[in-house]
Amino acid sequence: MKKITYALALLAAVALVGCSTVAMTGRKQLMLVSNSEVLSSSLTQYQSYMKSAKPVVGTAQAEQVVRVGKKIAAATESYLRANGGADQLSDFSWEFNLVQDNSANAFCMPGGKIVVYTGILPFASTDSELAVILGHEVAHAVAKHSNERMSQQVAAQYGGAILGAALGGQSQAVQAAAAQVYGLGAQYGVMLPFSRKHESEADYMGLILMSMAGYEPGTAVTFWQKMSAGTQKTTPEIMSTHPSDATRIADIQKELPKIRAKYYVAPAPTATTTTAAKKTTTTKKTTTKKKTSKK
Repeated sequence: MKKITYALALLAAVALVGCSTVAMTGRKQLMLVSNSEVLSSSLTQYQSYMKSAKPVVGTAQAEQVVRVGKKIAAATESYLRANGGADQLSDFSWEFNLVQDNSANAFCMPGGKIVVYTGILPFASTDSELAVILGHEVAHAVAKHSNERMSQQVAAQYGGAILGAALGGQSQAVQAAAAQVYGLGAQYGVMLPFSRKHESEADYMGLILMSMAGYEPGTAVTFWQKMSAGTQKTTPEIMSTHPSDATRIADIQKELPKIRAKYYVAPAPTATTTTAAKKTTTTKKTTTKKKTSKK
């Protein structure tokens, strides 16, 4: 009985020490793994992945990924500066990659290393649709979902005794936790619901980021409708890491009005449009003068 009480007290104490708050949503999250450890390990994994990947460069689609990505990154930095997160800017060193892969997917590693697979581009032909994807992926990094997932794994696999070691920055404990395979009970009862929570949170935060970058957030609804119609999913939502398409779309539609009203910044007219307008005005004036002289 004493051992159980001690373990519970230790877990409670560690939970208090490792508590953090997600930017943009205010949700409390468990953080037992240091940000420096996550950034270091994720950079190693990213570099290893890119060595075997097939980057696409010099194409219009590759340039589109970089163009939209930079706008999302700028919006992210702007939000952090304006909301007390300037100290987090050093965590990000942005890179945007288009990789040849038929999977309809994309990811953003902690630190801002973004990869878009060519397989998702048929669903994102416009900049706004691509902004839905990139905003969502960048949101995962801003919310430190990787850190939180690792912390959940440490807590689920090793219990209270190891948490103190993890908090002490002992990488071996963290790496061991990351390598474990969970039983069905822990997987479906704990880990996947948190994954779905992360996905929904990234959807919400992504809407804010794309809105601040000048992309119409309502595009997210039509994008996910296209994804739903173009992909086959047979896994029930309770056993999936992602919300169902219907749940995701309904949640986005619910949040759209207030996000659009608060964060959407419509893009300014382009210089080309302004020049064209001036030319039209000049032509009209010239035509009027000619008609007058004939009279």
